[in-house]
Amino acid sequence: MLWVLFLLLAWAAAGVSCARLCLTSLRAAAADTDAHADRVHHCHRLTLYEAAFLSGGPARVADLTLVSMARQRRLLLAHTGWATVVDPDGRDEMERSVIGAIGPGGQSRIAPVRRTAAAAESVRRLSDRLVAAGLAVPDAARTGVADAVTQVRGAALGVCGLGALALMLPSQGFEEQRLLIALWFALPLVLTLSCLVVARVEGPWGTRWASAEGMRVLGAVVGRGGSDVADLVSVAVWGVGAVESPELRAAFDHR
Repeated sequence: MLWVLFLLLAWAAAGVSCARLCLTSLRAAAADTDAHADRVHHCHRLTLYEAAFLSGGPARVADLTLVSMARQRRLLLAHTGWATVVDPDGRDEMERSVIGAIGPGGQSRIAPVRRTAAAAESVRRLSDRLVAAGLAVPDAARTGVADAVTQVRGAALGVCGLGALALMLPSQGFEEQRLLIALWFALPLVLTLSCLVVARVEGPWGTRWASAEGMRVLGAVVGRGGSDVADLVSVAVWGVGAVESPELRAAFDHR
């Protein structure tokens, strides 16, 4: 009956991980509800930088800044993956962060510029403002739910592994017990998979970065402005893959 020990381990892993996911999700949802209640009368019109952060986080803000500067011919983004500064005077703190990331030489590979600009203090301040406005998910809530989901996935794999070991154990009358053992191990597996499905359907609010209120406000950004602005809105919401220029897409895709 060694398989019973494996079954107990499987139930323990499934129960603990699913309980953590439920509690973490409830705390995150409660925090978002409280934030919305505190700001229900507040009307916030998003800037493109804010829309980019809510859609794709710090990396999206860096991409938007690069594309915006390139469209204004103040930054050259070559299809070979290099960025060259044309106008060294940034018009806002995001642009100054990008120019600083490129360095005093005025030229750098795009990939390290994106990473450095995404980690800049200006992006952290933008994040803090959005969290304070109830539009962005706090770091603790976002990483907490993500870690809990990862733990449930690991538990599901663990249940499968323990079930396979139990089925391979040599035992008298094992063939008669095979179906029963498989059914017992199917129960914690169904529990973990159900939690993952619920977590996928219910949250976290359609994006890793925006709260429920942030998603509502973000919806008002789509379709804003004329052709140039609309193109930048597409980059902010959907990323550099939405850029119309094939040369710009090649610059970001280059490895």
